[in-house]
Amino acid sequence: MSTVVKLGGSILEDQKLRLVALEAVAARFTAGEEIVVVHGGGKRIDAQLSALGLPRRIHAGLRVTDAQTLDVVVAVLGGLVNKTLVAELRARGVKAAGFSGADGETLFAEYHPRLQGVDLGLVGSVAWADPTLVRAVMSVGMLPLVASVAIGREGTLLNVNADAAAAAMAVALKAHRLVFLTDVEGVMDASGSLVPRIEAQTARELLESGAVTGGMRPKLLACLEALKAGVNEVLIAGPSRHATALVDGRGGTSLVAA
Repeated sequence: MSTVVKLGGSILEDQKLRLVALEAVAARFTAGEEIVVVHGGGKRIDAQLSALGLPRRIHAGLRVTDAQTLDVVVAVLGGLVNKTLVAELRARGVKAAGFSGADGETLFAEYHPRLQGVDLGLVGSVAWADPTLVRAVMSVGMLPLVASVAIGREGTLLNVNADAAAAAMAVALKAHRLVFLTDVEGVMDASGSLVPRIEAQTARELLESGAVTGGMRPKLLACLEALKAGVNEVLIAGPSRHATALVDGRGGTSLVAA
């Protein structure tokens, strides 16, 4: 049985937080657990867009992506972020093979429909994941590290949300656990307190009410898709809970079917 780990948020920019997460991943992998890591890198993309004088546009937690922005997304996620993580895992005794979801059609996406009338451009909605390449990497004792870029029809590269990519990968692998290691401790209620457990129906109600906004919105949607498709455990965990989340699913916010 495998665990799919999604790395995202500020942990990819904050070296201290990132290394805490990677230590937790390395410890479980070294202990013999099958782990697949899916990552984004939104803040690094923002920084590169700014350096190039290109605009940053986010709508409903998703990046509006034109051709120039897509070039940056592919270069940053498939190159700099992915290979940095490969190197940092190697420093912790883990051989990782890094590639994007476009490789081997690991992630296949359709164009994302308009959201509230907004055309997102070269943004994909993950249709499915093909775990063939991931399993090949795992079969030789390496950790697969997948950047959230997908292939679309006629060979089009598409920017996809890393949370959705991780959920699709967990479903394809029939993973027993999907863990989002992030920079927030989990889902917070209106008073700012951590909600340790949320049933799927409650999560849907939160989304419909508009109480959940920004990057947490696509994350919860991804959690619901994974639960619906049969992933047993889905967890959102912050820095203080990364290790326990990977060991036994404790800490953060646990999403359950009912």
